[in-house]
Amino acid sequence: MSARPGAPSRLRPRLAWLLGTAVLLVCIVLVDARWGRLLEAPGALWDYGGLMAGGVLRNPLDGPYPEYWAVSFELMVESLQMAWIGTVIGALLSFPLGFLAAANLSPPAVVFGVRQVLNLIRAVPELIFAIALMLPVFGLGPLAGALAIGVGSVGTLGKLTSEAIEGIDPGPVEAARSGGAGPVAVLRWGVVPQVLPEVVAFWLYRFEINIRASAVLGVLGAGGIGSLLAQLFERRIWDRIGITLVVIVVVTVLVDQVSAAIRHRIIAGDVRRPAEVVL
Repeated sequence: MSARPGAPSRLRPRLAWLLGTAVLLVCIVLVDARWGRLLEAPGALWDYGGLMAGGVLRNPLDGPYPEYWAVSFELMVESLQMAWIGTVIGALLSFPLGFLAAANLSPPAVVFGVRQVLNLIRAVPELIFAIALMLPVFGLGPLAGALAIGVGSVGTLGKLTSEAIEGIDPGPVEAARSGGAGPVAVLRWGVVPQVLPEVVAFWLYRFEINIRASAVLGVLGAGGIGSLLAQLFERRIWDRIGITLVVIVVVTVLVDQVSAAIRHRIIAGDVRRPAEVVL
């Protein structure tokens, strides 16, 4: 009868925990942060929250507040338009690039070159595209922001599209080729139907991300709700800041919920039960 094996040594996990704790403590010391200010944070948040809530809870029909709400919603719609146009631009440009970057469809040299282009685009934030390219050419306004968002979306969407294409079932592709279909027909009937639901879901998810990016670009003068927030924070008009933040949160949550439902419908299909057969 074989002897019962001994318990594994716990020395390595303990040493790993001790080393991780030591590194964390060293980082806390070297970061040179004013940790005492954390004790003041709850009080400051309470004060600023009260100032912002004063505008949100006030009767929206009193004084200038109807105009505040109207302007906030108008600029939020402008941010949504920037995000939507940028997403459409990114989708249109990234879809063919995804095919070129897929190792199961394109030659290795083409795959390598296109992937490097996508990597370069992903490495550059939308802010840099806006400052260095779009704003000098198109000037201040939502057009520059939408174009910066569109170019910035190409890198991520192209990579996700190529990965979806590389994960397809090769059966339909081989069946189309064996039937004498040309390269375009193979892509049309063997590849696109398999990847399109997943790719569209990627587009919708990127649209949600671009909504937040449009608000950030607005701070640079690219239009939308971010430009209003920059002005309000500079002038410290806290009641209007509260109204603007509520508009951003409410609209973003609604868009996220609708987009999530559409993505689930695209990926999972119709989950309703089939109709009962009446005999």
